[in-house]
Amino acid sequence: MPTDSRDDLPEASKLTRTKQRWAREGRFLTGRTARPQSDRLPPGQHLVRDWPVLDLGEQPEITLDKWQLVIDGAVENPVTLDWARFQSEPQSGKVSDIHCVTTWSRYDNRWTGVATQDLLDLVMPTPVAHFVILHSYDRYTTNITLDDFASEDAIVAHSWEGKPLTREHGGPVRLVVPHLYFWKSAKWLRRIEFVEQDRSGFWEVNGYHNRADPWKEQRYSDD
Repeated sequence: MPTDSRDDLPEASKLTRTKQRWAREGRFLTGRTARPQSDRLPPGQHLVRDWPVLDLGEQPEITLDKWQLVIDGAVENPVTLDWARFQSEPQSGKVSDIHCVTTWSRYDNRWTGVATQDLLDLVMPTPVAHFVILHSYDRYTTNITLDDFASEDAIVAHSWEGKPLTREHGGPVRLVVPHLYFWKSAKWLRRIEFVEQDRSGFWEVNGYHNRADPWKEQRYSDD
């Protein structure tokens, strides 16, 4: 499979340019830290009831008969899941809070999909796999550690609040890793690539933190 190129991404949207400026300026940083065990709301965040829509200026439309999820790289059993196969995998429900780097948080989101731990059992990463690169249908990429991908509350979700994920929120399928800032939870997911060496994604090369822990306020790169 050809690798993604960030040069192929749509022309920078106003939001993209604004977020790049925020990274340069260190916008929203409070300098405080919090622990998820004691503080439900990370520093610098505020609660919302709606679910804001943020993207790179493109919302790909993927019909279920055309959708596929490739899981490959440093794994024993690479697979390509079509919609029927994805739905036949063990289905899980998760409830989690989500935190966006643009400072909004939303509590108690109900997700349905395939837990990442079940996907790991399916493909069996090899001992050299330490990182996961997420590829989206809009050519967006982001990177997380294997440990973060394997967290207990992480899920490859097809539904939110009992209804199929809408296109603007990443449907048919998105990743949800709620303990990291939400740009790590790639929308319109099409490929999960297990790799030995870390590789920065779109926001990580545009001034944003490689790990993205909200309780440590890891919004922006230290570089």
